[in-house]
Amino acid sequence: MFGWCGKIAEINLSEGEHKTFLPDPEILLKFIGGKGLAGYYLKNHVTLDWDDPGMPLIFFTGPLVNTRSPTSGRMTVMSRSPLTGTVGDSSAGGSFGTELKKAGFDGIIIKGKSDRLCGIEIDDGEIIIVPASHMAGMQIGLAGSMLKGKGSHAVIGPAAENGVLFSNIIIDGHFAAGRNGLGLILASKMIKYITVRGTKKTKISDPEELDKARQDIFRLVSASPVLSGNYGISKYGTAALYDLMDARRMMPSDNFRKSFFSSARLMNASSLKKKYRPKDRGCRGCNILCKKISGNGTIMPEFETLSHFSALIGNTDIETVVSANTICNETGMDSISAAATLSCFSEISGKRFTPAYILDLLNDMAYKKNEGEKLGKGAARYARTTGHPESAMTVKGQELPAYDPRGAYGMALSYATSTRGGCHLRAYPVSHEILRKPVATDRFTFEGKARIIKTCEDLNAVVDSLTACKFIFFAASLEEYSRVFHAVTGINYSGQDLIKTGERIYYNERMMNASNGFSAEDDDLPARFFNSFGYEGKDMTIGPINREDFLKARINYYKARGLDENGMPLTETANKLGI
Repeated sequence: MFGWCGKIAEINLSEGEHKTFLPDPEILLKFIGGKGLAGYYLKNHVTLDWDDPGMPLIFFTGPLVNTRSPTSGRMTVMSRSPLTGTVGDSSAGGSFGTELKKAGFDGIIIKGKSDRLCGIEIDDGEIIIVPASHMAGMQIGLAGSMLKGKGSHAVIGPAAENGVLFSNIIIDGHFAAGRNGLGLILASKMIKYITVRGTKKTKISDPEELDKARQDIFRLVSASPVLSGNYGISKYGTAALYDLMDARRMMPSDNFRKSFFSSARLMNASSLKKKYRPKDRGCRGCNILCKKISGNGTIMPEFETLSHFSALIGNTDIETVVSANTICNETGMDSISAAATLSCFSEISGKRFTPAYILDLLNDMAYKKNEGEKLGKGAARYARTTGHPESAMTVKGQELPAYDPRGAYGMALSYATSTRGGCHLRAYPVSHEILRKPVATDRFTFEGKARIIKTCEDLNAVVDSLTACKFIFFAASLEEYSRVFHAVTGINYSGQDLIKTGERIYYNERMMNASNGFSAEDDDLPARFFNSFGYEGKDMTIGPINREDFLKARINYYKARGLDENGMPLTETANKLGI
């Protein structure tokens, strides 16, 4: 085969054994890899509870991984989310996906539960399960140092071991498989870490054509102001978006009660760069290098973390943001959910945050202490237990990231329709509503947004299946990547063929959620966005979203997606898509 290894490992922890099997080539064509194949293998198990030993945790690479394809060093991790009950998945960077392909596997499926804390070590196709009780409670950095020499590593921290519903799996020390509580799935199976390394090469159909397609994409990246400009993501990381969200008056503040933060100019990417002088890092096979790490190894916060640990909770100390990011990273907590849960706590309790109090609460979350024990269950559960469910800014139980939906209506619709709960990455309408890529759209209208959101969801589904980085699509398109796909696999898929594959992958996720009872009732936003202003000033007004317009847009989305009026899958559409 070209591109794929053609082999998947299935590890049964309850039996202490593993086996390998060959995927049907037709399944590879229909679901490609990454997010698509993970969803295919999750579907028959998704109605199980997340902590049921039969619930699989799935790691999948794509056909472009371990090749010279641009931004190909990613993978998907998937299971059922402990936080939301939805499909839980994350596209993760680092070297794990590449090493997994080099070890000879397109993916691994982990089932069962160990009777003691263990590690899984994969070395060039050999898989062993080893005791890891001595690593119980270890933070990410220390655990990683103990695994040095074993290749790429995926590790959980004390947050997962202590039951935090938004705990992450941390890849290679600082790349997170986050947002869904996937770390808790590893903890429930009594796995502390997974390591992988290999030496195998991935066969490529046409290396010369791949080099040509690769250079064309690199030229587009070099010409992209968003990626390569003086104020772009290559220079400042995703924190480059901070000033832009401030200027558009859509930076969530005070638990989304406002969309403007008066101290934003003191907390932006430029301030980070002046203070910490970070160096550029990135995933395997990427030339964008959006990760920023200081000289002493301190990881700089991404945009969502920078925004939420400043504007959302009213913090004006940039060192506290960096420290909060470090705590989340070292304990294995999702920083977006952690900060959003703190903001919910502040609104309900009336308590204001000092720098020390922020850091104390984060440690209490991770270690299940004091108020942190309840906060570790996430904003939605905390708000319900205190009798104030309206204070949780969540969709399907997942905390919203750092884009106020009143400032971009495509974002409002995409939050609601996201299969994994409140998420900006399913369709990423920031691209066209704010960054004007590929074309600008009016951010204060739902006109045309249903079709756009559906198409963007399909695009990102196939990007996460190839697997590649979404950022590079600020410059390139699926037309360029169809050439890359053809050069690697020898399969002549057009950009439209890939989009159709993305539609199949996303519809499969809607089907999985429907089987767990999710419907139009869950495809909604908190009432706050329909009944309150975000910002009123001389320059602009960010008013409440018209609920009638939102509901019409949602119905239009259902029609475009091939769902019924209650957001449920239709047999006719599923058959048409071949699922």
